[in-house]
Amino acid sequence: MTEFPFQLFIKCASSKNKEESLLCTGLFRAVPGSRAIYDAMWKDTSVVVKVFSHKIKARLHLKRELKGLNQLQRRGLSSARSLFSGKTDDGRWAIVLEKIVDSATVLDVLAETTDKCAELDLLIRVCRELAKQHSKGVLQKDLHFGNFLLAGDQIYSIDPSQMLFFRRQVPRKKSISQLALLACCLPTSDIKSARVICEKYFEARGWHFEKSDEALFQQQLTVHRKKGVRHGLKKCLRTSKRFLRIRDGGTVAVFDKDFCRGADPLDFTEQIDTLMDEGQVLKNGNTCFVSRLMWNGKDVVVKRYNNKGFIHSLRHTIKRSRARRGWLHGHRLGMLTIATPKPLAYIEQRRGLLVEKSYLVTQHINGQSLYEFLRDDNVTQEQRSTATQQVKNLLDKMEKHRITHGDLKNLNILVTKTGPVLIDLDGMKIHKWGWSCKVQKAKDLERLAKDK
Repeated sequence: MTEFPFQLFIKCASSKNKEESLLCTGLFRAVPGSRAIYDAMWKDTSVVVKVFSHKIKARLHLKRELKGLNQLQRRGLSSARSLFSGKTDDGRWAIVLEKIVDSATVLDVLAETTDKCAELDLLIRVCRELAKQHSKGVLQKDLHFGNFLLAGDQIYSIDPSQMLFFRRQVPRKKSISQLALLACCLPTSDIKSARVICEKYFEARGWHFEKSDEALFQQQLTVHRKKGVRHGLKKCLRTSKRFLRIRDGGTVAVFDKDFCRGADPLDFTEQIDTLMDEGQVLKNGNTCFVSRLMWNGKDVVVKRYNNKGFIHSLRHTIKRSRARRGWLHGHRLGMLTIATPKPLAYIEQRRGLLVEKSYLVTQHINGQSLYEFLRDDNVTQEQRSTATQQVKNLLDKMEKHRITHGDLKNLNILVTKTGPVLIDLDGMKIHKWGWSCKVQKAKDLERLAKDK
């Protein structure tokens, strides 16, 4: 792991004999095998350094970055200026950009904003900036709120290497598709904001928002949400900004970085069975063992899927472990804002190529099972009716995304202060066809009705 600060020397491409020295003080982002972005100082000036490390495409990545920055400036769009570029002393290509001081990504600002009016105002400003880009023939391939930088009242575009530049304005149909892609970053329940950014975008382009435009927007929103979930689930299985994948001997695991921050995840994997035995045992069956425990200051529930012989191991190695599937199911629901305990880690213990045991770690949720809640004498009839309606809404939302639980019973629905939460996702299914989802949902509801 790189220790900060460290000195970085770059031989400028514009002058073969000139070498610039920078002091890198922190890491903004790293994509293993592709690039690293550093916070640095150059001649008492705060700068951002992008170092490209791909063995074959590093120079191409640098050229795209330079071309994108030049195009943005030529078209009068706000972006950071390129100061110089060249090769580092270890042969990697790098570019040094001016740092936009006192800035933050729109994604980070939205995450910290609690004022709905301020949030909506920022969304409107972003969609107007997007309209400005489209009117000048700029199309972002990787469009999301993290690629807009906010500094005071000014919005800057970043990551120009992921932009396409055209001589003409971006046409209406493609513009709507891009707008839907941006709206995918909003919670699925935030219909009002999605509608407002559509209207303000069309206003900025001088267009009228027709019913046909809204229908196309909704269609594209569905398409992009599906693509976004697929892309997000791939990130959940590798080391990234949020996750840490480890492989040590016969152990393969992925951890949420917030869960293991300041602790050794391998230490957790090595003593997980002991921790589970010492914790509060919630279930001890032949198929799985469930325990509530504390680790690294976190209150968690760990579910161990036991080994039931060679055929069982072979089947779950081919199908992938139940812990891995549960990890992905939990993140899928999270991306769709369907309430379920946050997955914190999954661990596989293998013997050779076979998965012998697997573990799923999730946050502990305080709440009553639906069974207990409906029979609690302290719960009013109004509260029961509200909870029942919330459960119905949750199941309708799952059907909208063609998802069924597979083991829907009162014990697998927790009633919390913020609403119902689904647990035990082992039987969850994602359906390709709407009719099969309806058939399985009917079975789920029948199972729930019988569970008294």
